[in-house]
Amino acid sequence: MRFILVNGRTPCRQSTCALCAKPIGAGYLREIATRLPYCDADCYADHCVGAVLALENQVKTTKMALGGSRE
Repeated sequence: MRFILVNGRTPCRQSTCALCAKPIGAGYLREIATRLPYCDADCYADHCVGAVLALENQVKTTKMALGGSRE
């Protein structure tokens, strides 16, 4: 997790949260790698959990396509 916490400043153009689509206010988080804005730490954390679950699902799908688990 790498992010920037921004307080007392709104983005140059009107932005919405990348997860919940609420308008970004005077305080928000911006992910460094993607530069996506999140309205608060909870939305950013939910995004991270979702990303991990997607990666785990991809690994399971790949293992099944290769003919079983290789542990």
